Amino acid sequence: MSQNDRYEPRERRSSRPSPHGEREARPAPRTERSSARSSSREEHAAPRRPRRKRRSAGRTAGLVLLYVTAVIGVSILLACIGWVAAGDVLALNKDEKVVTFTVAPGDSFSDVVDRLEEEGLIEYKFLFKLFASFTHGKDKVAVGTYTLSTDMDYRALLAGMRANSANRSEVKVTIPEGYNIDQIFALLVEKGVAASKEELQEAAASHDYAFSFLQDIPLGDYHRLEGYLMPDTYTFYTPHDPVYALNKFLVYFDSQVDDSIRNKAADSGYSLREILTIASLIERETTGKDRTEISAVIHNRLNDAGGGTQGYLQIDATLVYINGGREPTEADKSIDSPYNTYMYKGLPPGPIANPGMESIIAALNPANSKDLYYALGDDDAHHFFRTYDQLQSFIASQDRYR
Repeated sequence: MSQNDRYEPRERRSSRPSPHGEREARPAPRTERSSARSSSREEHAAPRRPRRKRRSAGRTAGLVLLYVTAVIGVSILLACIGWVAAGDVLALNKDEKVVTFTVAPGDSFSDVVDRLEEEGLIEYKFLFKLFASFTHGKDKVAVGTYTLSTDMDYRALLAGMRANSANRSEVKVTIPEGYNIDQIFALLVEKGVAASKEELQEAAASHDYAFSFLQDIPLGDYHRLEGYLMPDTYTFYTPHDPVYALNKFLVYFDSQVDDSIRNKAADSGYSLREILTIASLIERETTGKDRTEISAVIHNRLNDAGGGTQGYLQIDATLVYINGGREPTEADKSIDSPYNTYMYKGLPPGPIANPGMESIIAALNPANSKDLYYALGDDDAHHFFRTYDQLQSFIASQDRYR
């Protein structure tokens, strides 16, 4: 048998399909060169891949650490800022201080905030303004004087500067009997109830107060309220709205001069305003113990138009009312004013002062007397006379007239 004959069957056997399919066919053995090339490629490729993974993982870890650090840092910063801001908003850890704080007419909200910072009541103006805007508190801040403290948080500070705030400063003002309207206005300004006499005069002249006793008195002159600002002790805000301040007087007058007094005035033949005018004359003339006697002289003179006094009251207090409050002189008797009772007969056009209740009662209840004259003696008491001659004899006997 030749070598070819022996070799061919082997080749055929190798070319027969395997009973298990092609997948189980064994690959031909690789030569050493191919093995070497493959091994060389693996040596070059294998080390690179792990190194890239390690570098990428390290970079990622660094970025994560940086991010976490940044987040923590920002959080700490915000927490610190938030704590400091919260301390101001909530009034925490502040030194105790009480401040009398005034919101003046014409102040802007920024002006108010600036002064709050200056007084140490707040630390961060922008934060206070932001809070006030969000809570609509800035629109409710009212003119006035308030008692504020560093214990008050933002909300309490804003609430404490409202018109109806319990923190609003108040002042008690006692109006003496016999003060005229100009004296009362000057006192209210002095006590901080009003910023100026002019604003009180405007409120008195122009506002139509809802009281029946004022309905027949025309608007336009602030003296229209003369006689109705009854003396007493009043509590006012500082400052107080001028209209509300004057209304407080009128409410008290309305409560004191009740229907019984008004009915008695009507029965007397005089209007309520005329009774107040008589009462104001009494108030300005009395020593405090002779109201009904002075009332009798006034009534007697008003009813004596054809007698010795011819209806002239000739009361010096009316001269003081028109001469600016000075001691009256002979020259003042020539001042041409309807309030001059030496020049014009009867009652002046209205009250010359604001009488108290004793003088109002005396105006309605004069003493049972026919006296037409009176004069102040050296004993600082008034003496009353029926005739002019009696008056002159008394004056001649007193040192104060020499």
